[in-house]
Amino acid sequence: MTTTVKNIIATGGSSGLGFEVVKQLLQKPEPHNFILGVRDPERTRNAYKDLAYDESKHSVHILPLDLSNLRNVQLFVQQALAQLGPNKLDLLFLNAGVLDTASGPGPNGSQWCEGYVVNHLAQHYLVHLLRETLNACKSRIVVVSSGAIRNIRNQDPGTLDIDLKAGSGAGYGVVYSASKFVQLVGAHYWRRALPECSIVAVSPGLIPNTKLAQSLNLSMDMPDAKTIPEGAENLLRAFYATDLPSDPEQIFLTSWGEWWPKDVYALSLDPALQSKWCLSRDEIEKAEGLSAAQ
Repeated sequence: MTTTVKNIIATGGSSGLGFEVVKQLLQKPEPHNFILGVRDPERTRNAYKDLAYDESKHSVHILPLDLSNLRNVQLFVQQALAQLGPNKLDLLFLNAGVLDTASGPGPNGSQWCEGYVVNHLAQHYLVHLLRETLNACKSRIVVVSSGAIRNIRNQDPGTLDIDLKAGSGAGYGVVYSASKFVQLVGAHYWRRALPECSIVAVSPGLIPNTKLAQSLNLSMDMPDAKTIPEGAENLLRAFYATDLPSDPEQIFLTSWGEWWPKDVYALSLDPALQSKWCLSRDEIEKAEGLSAAQ
C-alpha cells in the first residue's frame, strides 16, 4: 500500500530547533517532503547530507530565504510553489526567529527593526503569498511562539509602536518579547482569515542551547530547561494535535502539552490590535516599498 507523502514548507530549518524537528521527522517511517527556506543554503544542504536519511522515502529541498528582505520572500514563495507543484501543502511551519536590538536602522530601509521584520512582518507576508494554496489545501499552520509574549513592556500594547521601530534603542529582551507578541497577534488574525486551515501556536519551552537563547545567557541549570531534542518534540505535538479546543481563540499549545487558557495571552485577542498589526498584502507592499509580487 502506498503511503501518502506529507508536504511541509518551513522557515528556520537550518539549525537549532527547526533542524532538529526536520531531523526527527526524517527518522520516521512515514515519507516527508520538505521545502526549507534558509539564509545559508550550502551549509544547510551539507548539514542534511550528514544525516544520511533515507532519500528513497524522504526529500529535502533547500531554497534561499532572507526574511529581512521582503523581495526575497516573494522569490522564495515562487520557488517553493514551483517545487510543490500539484501536491497538497499539508503544513506550513513558521519557525524562523532572531534576537536583536532596535539600535540601528531597519533592514532595506524599513521603519521597523530587524527583529520585528523577521519574527513577524516577513512571515506574515509569506502567509499572504501562500494564502490561496493554504486555503485550498486546508493546511495546518504551526507558529513557533514563546512564553516571552507575556513580557511586553508595561503589559501595554501601546509600547509596541515605540519599541519595534528601527532606532528606538530597545534591547534584546524588549524587542524579542514585543515581536513574538505581535507574531501571536498574527496567528489569531490568520485563524479568522483562513477558516479552512488549522492554526496552532506552540512554545518549545526553555531551550538554553539554541543560538538565540545563548545570546540571553540562559543555562541548562535553570529550572524547566530542556534540550534541543526535547524542545523539538514539544513543537512536533503541534504538527499532529487533534484535540484542538472548541474555542477557536484557544490556539496556544504549551511546552508541556496543554492548551494555555486565554487569560495568559488575553492582550493578543483584541480584534482592533490584530487589524492594526496584521497588514494586508497590499498594505505591506506599499509600506515596505515593494512592487506587487508576481
